[in-house]
Amino acid sequence: MSGEYYSAEIMGPGGALLDFDDDGDLDVYLVQGQMLGPGRTLEQSLVAPPAGRPLTDRLYRNDLEIHADGTRTLRFTDVTAGSGLDVASYGMGAATGDFDDDGRIDVYRIGLRDNHLFRNNGDGTFADVTAQAGVNDARWTAAASFADFDRDGRLDLYVANYVDPRLDDDLECFSRTGEKDYCGPNRYPPVPDRLYRNRGDGTFADVTLQALRGGEFGPALGVVAADLDGDGWTDFYVANDGEPNQLWMNRRDGTFEDMAWLAGAAVNRDGRPEGSMGVDAGDFDADGDDDLFMTHIATETNTLYVNDGLGLFEDRTVRVGLGPPSLPFTGFGTGWFDFDNDGWLDLIVANGEIRTMEALARVNDPFPLHQRNQLFRNLGNGRFADVSGEAGAVFELSEVSRGTAFGDIDNDGDVDVLLTNNNGPVRLLINEAAGANRWVGLRLVGASGRDMPGTRVAVLRDAGPPLWRRARTDGSYVSANDPRVLVGLGRAAAVDRVRVVWPDGGVEEWADVAVDRWTTLVRGTGRPVE
Repeated sequence: MSGEYYSAEIMGPGGALLDFDDDGDLDVYLVQGQMLGPGRTLEQSLVAPPAGRPLTDRLYRNDLEIHADGTRTLRFTDVTAGSGLDVASYGMGAATGDFDDDGRIDVYRIGLRDNHLFRNNGDGTFADVTAQAGVNDARWTAAASFADFDRDGRLDLYVANYVDPRLDDDLECFSRTGEKDYCGPNRYPPVPDRLYRNRGDGTFADVTLQALRGGEFGPALGVVAADLDGDGWTDFYVANDGEPNQLWMNRRDGTFEDMAWLAGAAVNRDGRPEGSMGVDAGDFDADGDDDLFMTHIATETNTLYVNDGLGLFEDRTVRVGLGPPSLPFTGFGTGWFDFDNDGWLDLIVANGEIRTMEALARVNDPFPLHQRNQLFRNLGNGRFADVSGEAGAVFELSEVSRGTAFGDIDNDGDVDVLLTNNNGPVRLLINEAAGANRWVGLRLVGASGRDMPGTRVAVLRDAGPPLWRRARTDGSYVSANDPRVLVGLGRAAAVDRVRVVWPDGGVEEWADVAVDRWTTLVRGTGRPVE
């Protein structure tokens, strides 16, 4: 905290779980901010870090050891030096995806004044190809998503921008007790998002004006790409801070239309926009379509929008038990994940205030923004229970949490969580809650070996509805996830078959997918389904 109350210093940081060296386990990328002091521009406000402690992003290689008895040892090696990811500008988070279709995952690093596209060289290093790719954005970017919106087999890029922070303006905002405090987004003008189409030659075309027709952009903090109306084409849902959200429905001709108001997903059931930060899409009720969950500021509830299958949504937050528990908290990172592998998607919420908490300020707390995080179990009957008190000592900590990234970092068949804190240590939450429940792990790749975000998977069993999941790296808040899919099966010892709906609409099935192990499914090797 600089004492200047720059809004940027309370919004990050994020990180990513990605297998950058293609050795089969997830590595960790952490995005760093910078120290700010008085100044009329961002450049004038940057303060040199202490000697010997450079503030750069960090890349950690996972040197996972799996022993003969099945036990695992996690060990990480800092490989930042010489990796090309030792960036020293003011970062916010990251998006990941194989934009050049070479089978290696790349990184789009987002920040306060500039973004960087890093191409994976395949030798443990990355090359900054931002300028030649044409995807730099001098705005304050808070979210991004790689997705194949035009079904041409190449990953395009949606860039969600926040506000113009105007560090050169002498804005002043105050707490309820009259003390100087951080300003909300309504004090700054929002800046437009950007949509880039992948040309397939290492460059992108900015198609925002043609594609996002009549777009009225808000202060965006989150974006998720998913087929929300079931027509087989990727849509974009954008979470805006304090203003109505956007639901960009894909019109299958290279253009989108914002249908959020008509779809019931622009504002909550009371007709009010909320301070949306984190967002994710997932099929929590096992009816075959993706529902939306969003985190908000204290005194607002987090919000669950339930999908009817056609892209029309209903706010059922209170009915499912997610409303009152969220009222005292300001949520950021979040995600649908089945932490106990019982077949039902649960929720985690990373909490931390953006406004001074008077109770903490009265006792001279040096960072009066910290709160506990929350874990919600899906009871399988349309309701959730707050099980934070049963989830381990890490949920007793009170910190200023921001990003959450999801993935099976020790490859043992359950989803772990990378949790990033503002002005605090990163937390790696190793999942020990799945117990004896069974699972299926799937990596979904094209012929080139590229992970295929946007692919929908149905695990079909002898009993119960199909379990639909979506391969994705986006969602949450300023963070990127494992592109693989992990499906909890409860006590089921086998699956009947796995159906895969690829991003271009092709459908295949596999009947020989093993339980309790990771399997790679390659496009073109399954049984075609008409």
